[in-house]
Amino acid sequence: KEDGSVVTWGNPHDGGDSSDVKDQLRNVLHIQATSDGAFAAIKEDGSVVTWGQPNCGGDSTWVQDQLRNVLHIQATADAFAAIKEDGSVVTWGNSQCGGDSSSVRDQLRGVQQIQATGGAFAAIRADGSAISWGDPSCGGDSLAVQDQLRNVL
Repeated sequence: KEDGSVVTWGNPHDGGDSSDVKDQLRNVLHIQATSDGAFAAIKEDGSVVTWGQPNCGGDSTWVQDQLRNVLHIQATADAFAAIKEDGSVVTWGNSQCGGDSSSVRDQLRGVQQIQATGGAFAAIRADGSAISWGDPSCGGDSLAVQDQLRNVL
């Protein structure tokens, strides 16, 4: 809403019930959703509030302390990726759909943009290179073309 508050409705298991985080849903700038019923809201202070399907990103408990100074959030069907002010990336949700970026964590620096498919993320870095992670059948494995992923816009 115009005042930064959030109203939710629909299936309570798929994010329609945000009563557990209602008091945190103030000063919201942007909301992103997975297609499987989880939501992530970026607040004015750069913090993030999540709700909905826990296994699809609705539970960010294990990364909550990292979700500060967030600028942008992108979603696959079951996971989220957040770009922070320093260009680092935090991921959570279903590990098979990009919620686990540990295999590329060292490469997720200077990230300016993230795009997503249903099961994978691709990050474009400040140097024009790109890196992907998530389900290989959804584009999460770009090793075969990594040398071509230069000067990406």
